[in-house]
This record gives sequence, C-alpha cells and structure tokens, in this order.
Amino acid sequence: MQILVLAAGYATRLYPLTKHWPKPLLLVKEKPIISHIIDNAQKLQDITEIIVVTNDKFVEYFQKWAETYNCSAKITVLSDKTTSEDNRLGAIGDIAYVLRNHSITEDLLVIGGDNLFSFDLTAFVDFAQNKKDACTVGLYNIFDLEKVRYYGIVTVNDTGKVVDFEEKPQKSLSTLISMCLYYFPYKRLELIPEYLKNNSSHDAPGNYIRWLHNIIDVWGYELKGDWYDIGDIDTFYHSNVTFKD
Repeated sequence: MQILVLAAGYATRLYPLTKHWPKPLLLVKEKPIISHIIDNAQKLQDITEIIVVTNDKFVEYFQKWAETYNCSAKITVLSDKTTSEDNRLGAIGDIAYVLRNHSITEDLLVIGGDNLFSFDLTAFVDFAQNKKDACTVGLYNIFDLEKVRYYGIVTVNDTGKVVDFEEKPQKSLSTLISMCLYYFPYKRLELIPEYLKNNSSHDAPGNYIRWLHNIIDVWGYELKGDWYDIGDIDTFYHSNVTFKD
C-alpha cells in the first residue's frame, strides 16, 4: 500500500500564519500536523511509500521536513508545479498529477494534509481491504445539523454503502461528514482521470465521491476519536489547546 498526503493548498483562510509557511507544517502540540498524520499512518502494515504532494512555493519546506523526520517507509516529496492560489490543481487534480508523474503500483490511501486526528487507521484500512475492489471513504459524525452546511455530507444505508453525497448542503438528515480520508484500490485509480475528463470541479474530493458512487460501490467507515479540520485560525488554536496525540 502507498500513502498519498495532499499538501498542495495555499491555506489563504489561515493568513498570515500560512502566507510564507505551509499549513501541514504548522505546529500542534509542538509537532507539525503532517508529523501527527504520519506517526499515526506508520502503525499500518505493508506501507511501501509515503508520497507528499505539494507546490513549488513550499516544496523545499517539505523536503527539509522529510530529511529530519524518522519514518520506517520511504518518503517522496513531489511538487505539482503550481505557484499560487490562482493556478492550483485542486485535490483531485493533485491525485491525478501524482498518478501521471509517479509510479503508483499498489492500493492508495489518500489523506488530507490538514487532517488532524487521534484515531488508529488500522480498522479503517482493514474494512476497506475487505471490500475488495470498492472504494472507501472515512466518515466522522459531527452530531450537529446546524453545521452540515460547512462540510461534504454523506448518507449511507444500513450496510454502510454510500447512497448519497452533498457538498455543503443547507439542510441534511445525515451528520456524517467526509473527512478527506480515502482508500482507492489500485484497479480503481483509472477512474480518476476519467472523472476529470468530464467534470470541471477538480478541488473538493467529495465531488468525485458523489460521481463515483453512481458507478461503483463506495463504502463509508465512521471513525471515532478527536478530529480537526484545520481550515481557519480559530480551529488551529482550538486544536492546540484540546488535541490529544
């Protein structure tokens, strides 16, 4: 299994903290967010490579981090060649960029570089691998119908299969959010460039999941524990106070 960490955004909502510093390298409890992520991911079995895709503005920062970070798997840092918010590729665009420009030969676990969480990923990966050729998305229950308009909301049936996805709906009966954690079997990776051929939305991965679940089985797996979507300064400061590694 290969792991892809998405870290090519410019995090303008966190300015001035991220004007000259990448969001995944911001410190939470005196450790970069990406280090928390990889510390957790290293508990998984059979990881052959961890790929970090970033941009030209911040690639050297991640290369220096990779040189000093102690990891049992190989770390590869790639730049998607973008330089600003104006020409960024978006999350799905970055996944497609990696597929075109790097050797992906195994199943791919995709994690958002600002996905700060405390839970073990082992059960999620075990669940996904048991679904064979289906894709699996990590879900988190926010238990708040008022906040659904800020997230991608997933509806699953009694067996856990995704039956609906809405990006930032005004109202929803579901409070399960898609948390930028995806397991894509190798044989299903070819669907990503197919999606990009006919869809203009290259950013929010949830839009891909909405398209995908109408083509193949997509399963949802609810994770429980602490989770923070580091999207603004308030959330960043809150995580520094309350996060438990």
